[in-house]
Amino acid sequence: MTDYNDIIQHRTDFPSLKRIHNGTPLIYLDGPGGTQVPQPVIDTMVHYYTNCNANTHGYFVTTMESDQIIHETRKVTADFLGAAHDWEISFGANMTTLNYALARAIGRYLKPGDEILITQLDHEANRGPWLSLRELGIVVREINILPDCTLDYDDLQRKVNESTRLIAMGWASNAFGTVNNVELVRKLSYQVGAWLLLDAVHYAPHFPIDVKNTGSDFLLCSAYKFYGPHVGILYSRHGILDRLETDRLRTQDQRAPYRIETGTLNHAALAGVKAAVEYIATFGQGPSLREKIIHAMTRIAEYEHHLARYLYKGLKPIKKLTVYGLPFNDKHRTPTLSFTIEGKTPVEICTCLDQRSICAWDGHFYAIRPVEVLGLLEKGGVTRLGVSLYNTKEEMDRVIEAIKFIAKE
Repeated sequence: MTDYNDIIQHRTDFPSLKRIHNGTPLIYLDGPGGTQVPQPVIDTMVHYYTNCNANTHGYFVTTMESDQIIHETRKVTADFLGAAHDWEISFGANMTTLNYALARAIGRYLKPGDEILITQLDHEANRGPWLSLRELGIVVREINILPDCTLDYDDLQRKVNESTRLIAMGWASNAFGTVNNVELVRKLSYQVGAWLLLDAVHYAPHFPIDVKNTGSDFLLCSAYKFYGPHVGILYSRHGILDRLETDRLRTQDQRAPYRIETGTLNHAALAGVKAAVEYIATFGQGPSLREKIIHAMTRIAEYEHHLARYLYKGLKPIKKLTVYGLPFNDKHRTPTLSFTIEGKTPVEICTCLDQRSICAWDGHFYAIRPVEVLGLLEKGGVTRLGVSLYNTKEEMDRVIEAIKFIAKE
């Protein structure tokens, strides 16, 4: 078996893992909603505030340092995503805000009757912005999901047509861990000349990304899902953002990537984004930052899948418990496990888990549409457990025993 000791040893980097709740160390399985933050990221943000807290574009030392931090963060984020240029990377308050801004800009570019495809599997942040364009006469069509929480690709192929201008799809489901077939969707979008937008918020923490290989025109993710602060990230393929009429002030730099960035950015948080990517790179090897990131994310994916599969095998035999989504013999699946227990609401389950110092989410996690389609919304949704790189097999054992106890109550 692969030796993961070096990954496990990095647990000491996360100060929050020392917290005791009800006399026991907390187990953080809430990562799909936001991961814990390592000390190097915290230290970097504190350093910014204590040494160079200044606005940008001036001619004194601290403002020039802020400019440099933002520039370096674009470069490092481009390495993280496999982008060709740092000017393909834009920042915002969060993914939702960036996607709404992008949707408004694309809405001005399209004509009434043009079509956008979204999916039933997606987080609402990659549905709501596009659904809002219906008021402009743009047709927004929805790709169905199947009972196993995967996309109905036959339905997708039926609905892609010569009027399709954009396919907006999540790369991975934050509710059920499904990883979508980006290669197929990219092929279909090429056939009709449509843009492809990927919501990689749930994918980015778990797998290496290469936006050039995927052929995506846009990709969005959030740094707080991969051990950083709350910053939204938008990749736009070179030249495409400059074609869109974004909401912006006359004083804003009119070129990409700045033309979609409204107001002053969170400079300390951007310093933290750079630190988070560099922290991830420490798990890998290679002559360049990009190669270290790819190696690191590949190893992290293997470790997380190892733990999630162990958890899945421990929970699957429990009577009255139903796990949703693909089985964990499919390696290309995020380490996110959602379930229900007959006779227990997700709130009751998570409350009991909290009493045993286990952090887990209940509900729909803003992926309200798939939970609704599966008939789970009126039952309170599901309970979600998400594995991150700081989790351990010993923690999985505690979780399995706790859920066995809850299911018997």
